[in-house]
Amino acid sequence: MTHWLTVWRAAQLVGVSRGVLQQQVRDGSLVLTEGLVSTDELLRLYPATQLEDTGILERVTTIRDEAFGRRLRERLLPSQEVLATRLFNQTQELADVRRHLQRYHGLVVALQDRLHALQAKGATPLELAELQDFVDEGLAAALATEQADLLTVMDDMLKVMSAQVTVRPSGHEFTVEGHDTLLQAGLRAGLKLNYGCGNGTCGMCKVRVISGDVVRTQPCDYPMSEAERAQGYTLMCAHTAGSSELTLELLEAGGPQDIPQQQIVTSVRAVTQLAPGTRLLHLQTPRSHRLRFLAGQSVTLGVSRPDGRDVHALYPVASCPCDDRNLHFFIERHALDPFARQLFADGIKAGDAVTVWGPVGEFVLADSQRPLVFAACDAGFAPIKSLIEHALALDAAPSLSLFWLATKPDGHFLENQCRAWGEALDQFEYELLAEPDITFGAAQLAAAMRADLFDIECEFYLAGPEAFVSALRAELRASGVPAAQIHTNVLLEPVGETA
Repeated sequence: MTHWLTVWRAAQLVGVSRGVLQQQVRDGSLVLTEGLVSTDELLRLYPATQLEDTGILERVTTIRDEAFGRRLRERLLPSQEVLATRLFNQTQELADVRRHLQRYHGLVVALQDRLHALQAKGATPLELAELQDFVDEGLAAALATEQADLLTVMDDMLKVMSAQVTVRPSGHEFTVEGHDTLLQAGLRAGLKLNYGCGNGTCGMCKVRVISGDVVRTQPCDYPMSEAERAQGYTLMCAHTAGSSELTLELLEAGGPQDIPQQQIVTSVRAVTQLAPGTRLLHLQTPRSHRLRFLAGQSVTLGVSRPDGRDVHALYPVASCPCDDRNLHFFIERHALDPFARQLFADGIKAGDAVTVWGPVGEFVLADSQRPLVFAACDAGFAPIKSLIEHALALDAAPSLSLFWLATKPDGHFLENQCRAWGEALDQFEYELLAEPDITFGAAQLAAAMRADLFDIECEFYLAGPEAFVSALRAELRASGVPAAQIHTNVLLEPVGETA
C-alpha cells in the first residue's frame, strides 16, 4: 500500500540529505504529488534501502556502557513522558482508523441487506449475484490484513522517536529528537528563531500551536495570560513536541536587520593553541543571556588590561548559532592587535570575563537552493566554518565545496575538521592550497574551482584579507559568475598600537 511522506521525512527514511531529494525533484527524477513523496517513488529510486542502513534501529540498541548509553538516550531518545504522549496520540489515530473501518463495514453490511431485500422483490438473480460478489470482494480487500512495507514501518518508528515540526507562514520544517526543546531543535536545524533568555523567563520565544500537542520539559516563569493560553500560545524554550507532527505559527528573522544588538559579559571557557600563530578562544555566555546571531556575523570582544585600560577587537564568530552559549573565535598573533597580544601573552585565561558587543555583518547565507562554494584565506576560515555548520544544519544545499588558501605554514590550523567533514558527508568536498603570495594563491584557487564548478549555478562565499577577496572576486566575475551570487567578507588588518 502506498504511503505519502514529506520530503523531510523521506530524506530521513532513506538516509540522504533533504537537499539531495530536492535536487532530484528539480531534475525530474523524483516526482512529488501535492508536495508529498510516495513510498513507491522512494523505493524506485532507492531500492537497496534497508532498515539496518538508516541508523534508526541503532538509535534504540541497548548500550553496554552505561555512561555512554545514558548520554545517547539523552541526545537521541525522548523522555518517558514524551514517548508516552506520542504513543498515546498514535493510539488515538489508530482508534480513529478502526472506528472508520467499523463504520465502513456497517455500511457494506447494510448494502448487503438491501440486496437481499431487492432479491426478495424479484430482481434478476444473476444481476444480484454479481453485485453481491462485487461487494463481498471489495469488503474483503478493504478489511484484509496486509504486510506493512519497510518504509511504512520505519516511518511509524520515526513518529515515536522523533517529531516533525512545520513552521507557518514560512513553511520551514525541522525535527525534534531526544530531550531537545522546540527552541533547541529549531536552532539546530538552522532556523532564525526569535528568542531571548532560553530559560522560560522573557517570553520572546512565544509561539502559537496550530495543530498537534506539546509537552512541558522545564519550569518557566513567564506569566502567560489566559487569553494567550486559550489561543494556543506556548514557549518554545520550555516545551517539546508531544505528537509526531506539530505545526507552529511564528515569525522568523529575515536577515541581519532583524537581529538586535546585544552586550553580554561572557567567561573564558578555554584557550587552545591550534597552531603556533593561531589560538582558539572559547567563550561561554550566562544561561540566562545567550548571544543571538546569524552564521557568518562578527562581534567585538573587550577585556581589561593589567594597567586598567580596555582593549577591543572585532572578530568573526567561528561557531554555529545552534549553540548560542558556546562561542568560538580564531585569534591570529598580530603585533598591531592589542587583544591578540594579550591573549598570546597568556593575559586571558579560563574564568576571565570578556565582554561581547554585536552582532554585525551581512555575510550570511542567502535564501537559495543552489550548491554552495566556500573560499577562505588563513583565519578567514572562521566565518566560513560558521556558514558551513549552519548550511549542514539546514540540510538544504545539494552540495558544499570548500577551498582554503594558507599563506603561512600553519595556515590550515583545522585541517582535521575538513577531513572529518569530507569523510562523513557525501555532499561535502574540500581542497587545501598553500601559497605565500595571496594574489597568486587566489588565482590558483579560482583555477581549482573552474575545473568542475563554473559549469553549474552556485553561491560563492569568500572570506579573508582584502587582497584575497578582491582577487578571487575578480576571477569569478571574469568567469561569468553573477555578482549577486558572490558574497564577501573582508577581514581588515588590525590598526592598533604596538606594545
